[in-house]
Amino acid sequence: MKYKSTRGKASNYTFEEAVLAGLSPDGGLFIPESIPKAPSDFLTKWASLSFEELAFEILSLYIDDSEIPSKDLQGLVNRSYSTFRHKDITPLHQVKDGLYILELFHGPTFAFKDVALQLVGNLFEYFLKRKNAGIENAADRHKITVVGATSGDTGSAAIYGLRNKQDLEVFILFPTGKVSPIQEAQMTTVLDKNVHNISVKGTFDDCQDILKGLFANKDFMSKYNLGAVNSINWARILAQTVYYFHSYFSLLRSLNITPGSEEAKKINITYSVPTGNFGDILAGYYAHQMGLPTSKLLVATNANDILYRFFRSGVCEKIVGDDGGVHETLSPAMDIVVSSNFERLLFYLARDAAGDASVPEAEKDIKAGEIVNGWMVDLKQKGRFDTGARVLAEAKRIFDAGHVSDEETVATIREYCFPEDASQAAYVMDPHTAVGVTAAKTLIPKTDARNIVISLSTAHPAKFSEAVEKAVKGQEGVQFSEFFKKVSPKEFDGLMTAERRVVLIPRAEEALVIEVIEKELGH
Repeated sequence: MKYKSTRGKASNYTFEEAVLAGLSPDGGLFIPESIPKAPSDFLTKWASLSFEELAFEILSLYIDDSEIPSKDLQGLVNRSYSTFRHKDITPLHQVKDGLYILELFHGPTFAFKDVALQLVGNLFEYFLKRKNAGIENAADRHKITVVGATSGDTGSAAIYGLRNKQDLEVFILFPTGKVSPIQEAQMTTVLDKNVHNISVKGTFDDCQDILKGLFANKDFMSKYNLGAVNSINWARILAQTVYYFHSYFSLLRSLNITPGSEEAKKINITYSVPTGNFGDILAGYYAHQMGLPTSKLLVATNANDILYRFFRSGVCEKIVGDDGGVHETLSPAMDIVVSSNFERLLFYLARDAAGDASVPEAEKDIKAGEIVNGWMVDLKQKGRFDTGARVLAEAKRIFDAGHVSDEETVATIREYCFPEDASQAAYVMDPHTAVGVTAAKTLIPKTDARNIVISLSTAHPAKFSEAVEKAVKGQEGVQFSEFFKKVSPKEFDGLMTAERRVVLIPRAEEALVIEVIEKELGH
């Protein structure tokens, strides 16, 4: 399997090259040359596999054995998920009839980003060890400087995946005061020498723009051998496809339905995904294209609803404002205007609309790359682009979208914390999960038992105490402090008062970030 760019000007990259580079030289994102289909018998062959076994099977479709031998890949997978607290890695939890929560927060930092970044960290380490085999002189060793931007969970998950790894330095940019207190503490209390946090006065989009600028700076990128851990890194998307397949088989097992049976074919599954940078739901798109039986992928947004508006009109348009158009909400990881991974979907949509079956595949790729590049230029220069009716129709074949207010988010958390139905067990969810559940509740019709919603739970509720407190506050006979103590993991004890290390910069300027990086690296 080789990899190519969404801008159509780079191709024939190996998996290792795509993972280590993160961003293509032409400014695009790496995607596989083609999306492989799951084996024709996967519904029966994969039905009883563990998460780790399933991950190995799926990753093997995208990674040639000549690049990572099967034995090594299996070891990487097993090591990556040995850090999770639940035996199923991403367990499926039924909260009421027709609604299931896919819990993705059982990794080291209690967020879904761990599923991918534990693997990414081990991939970086694997590639570096291979490059440096037999090289004793420190000056001659191949090194990587990983730079990432975070709206909260990516930073801590990347740090926990990369901390204390040889020949690797990691720098994480986050917007000052715009991540949750727990998220900031998780990042800044990691004191390993190779971990560096940079607090940027601005928004997440500002941090993301700086990150893109660093990767576009060819001299800087070459000098420090930059690597990416943000969801632009292809390995992250690949790792996340696994839990879509795993949840499907978990669901059928819970319903005592045999995969591939006529009864299974009658089940209509909608995945509702709280969406910020579009990586999590994009993994669902790849799973669907590989053959996973999926009815719809529901893009659930908060007040930052640029994606919701796109799936209604085909127009991607920023909202102009002094704050860059970003609204601060109770679900801060989704407070994003420009979703980096959306470009990957746009490539496929443009490609499908670029010509009929008579058009050669290579020509379709080139045309699609030109179209996507034009859209990205328009978004940057004009603040909008219009894909047209044909592309929108193609998008709506699999995607739907909803947007959810803070008030609705709080109401949903409260509804499931204190269910009116005595037979329904209480369930505490974080605000991002609540956005997904709320969007599904308003858009999925209640018909019969064959319609099922699996809503992705992206973080542990203890990471977002403000939203949970708003939901619990005023509930008769409930003291929030006692309520939250039962919810909060023991791993968070003492975290807020632990020693921290972070560099503050007063403006969202690329030059200031470069100055910090060079100082920390001793250059």
